This record gives sequence, structure tokens and C-alpha cells, in this order.
Amino acid sequence: MGRYDFKPLRVHQTASQLFASERIKHVPSWHEVVGTIPPAQTLVRTQPLQHQERPRGSNVRKPSKLFQPQRVVYEEDTLRKEFFGDHPWELARPRVVLENDGRDAERKDWSLLSQPDRPVDGESVIQRQMFLLNGSPEKGQKPDPKMTPARAYDQARKEFYEVRLQQDIERRVAKEEAMATGAYFGKSTLQIGMELEDKIFEEWKAWASAEVIQQEQRRAAMYTGVDNETAALPEGDQEVEAALREVDATIPAQGQEARGGAAFVP
Repeated sequence: MGRYDFKPLRVHQTASQLFASERIKHVPSWHEVVGTIPPAQTLVRTQPLQHQERPRGSNVRKPSKLFQPQRVVYEEDTLRKEFFGDHPWELARPRVVLENDGRDAERKDWSLLSQPDRPVDGESVIQRQMFLLNGSPEKGQKPDPKMTPARAYDQARKEFYEVRLQQDIERRVAKEEAMATGAYFGKSTLQIGMELEDKIFEEWKAWASAEVIQQEQRRAAMYTGVDNETAALPEGDQEVEAALREVDATIPAQGQEARGGAAFVP
């Protein structure tokens, strides 16, 4: 199997010797940190904490990734993936991360979606779903036994839509009241987006018109030659007259079908 490599354990000692012998001019930036917190001296890899229960038995195979930490999965992760997959623009809303410490289910009453000390967002819908599914054991509130994840998602989503609709109405009324008193507002995001879309459309329209004109010109250039009916051979050319005399005998008379070979049209 070979010997163990102890060089990583002696990296601080090696760097100190190199600096003392003036082989390096400056000590590395990690020199003091490694001296204060040296690497582990044990060479035995311990098994990480198991978050998932495994069936016991003699037929159970040893996992291939035994020494790798297991993935920590929470129930809220599945609910977040579903909600933000259906409402991706909720992630674009400004949000203060410090207002959520991960213990909202213990400190707040999620029997209602709206909370007095925090705005309604996607995380409110997640906590509301968790309350409908699991209740609140800390406050003695039991869940509805007939509640399913789909029903909980639909109910929390309906309440979320009602709150967003109410907020939209409040913004519209506040804007109309401000405009009535002489306030002036710039273009909305919808108007700016429509103007950008119209600009791109006009650019594409000009490009498409130029492409159509070029295609029509190329198509017309293919038929600029003289038609066969009005084509005329040059007169006085001895080579042309000699060639005509050679094929004169093979040209069928008027009304006679050509047999063998192709008919020659002067």
C-alpha cells in the first residue's frame, strides 16, 4: 500500500526552516494561522454523522461513499422548489435576508399568511404550507388529517394571490391620489419594456425589408438572359455554318417525329 505522506503535517515546520535559512524572503500569509491552528494529527478517517436511517441486516451493502458527508434535506426544500418554479419572478423582489433566522415557525402564528412585522413573500407561502400540513406542535395546534400537500399548496397560493391583489390596488389608489394633487411619475416598467420591444421590432422590420429586396433582386437576376424563341445565331460565322451543315441531315422535317438522338433547334 505504500508509506504515509507526512509532508502536509510538516508544512509549517518546512516554511519556518526555509525562512530561517533565507531561502524565502517572506513567510507565507498562512504561516501564522497554521501555527496557531495546526492540521489534524490523526490519520484515521472517521465516519460522518448519518442523517438518514439505514435498514439493519447482513445483506445490506456498505455504501460506496461512506466517508463523504450526507446531503442534508429539509421538508421546506421541496415546497420552495415547487413554488419558485411556478413563480420565478418572486425571486427578483428585494428582500432583507436578516429578517429571517430560520425560526419563524416557532415565533410567528402561521394560521394567517400576513404577519404584522414582515412582508408577504414566497417564504411566507412556504411557512403557511408547513402549518397546514403539520400544524404547530409548540402552540398545540394539530393539522387537518384530510389535508394533502396539493390542497395546502392551493390554499396558501390563493391567500398569497389575494394579498398581492390587495397590494396592487393600494398602489394604484395611492398613485391616483398623488397625481390628483400634482405629482408626476415617470414611465412604468411596462412602458419601458414595450418601448424597447418596439425598438427591436422596428430594427428587425428594416432588416427583413432589406433581405426581401435582396432576394427579389437575386431572383430577378436569374432570368435576365434572352429567351430561346428570340435567340439568334451570329451571321457570317463559318464555324457555326459548318456545324449546321453537319447536323442538317439529322434534323427531322416539319411534322415528322424525331427518332434516335435529340432534336436540334437552331
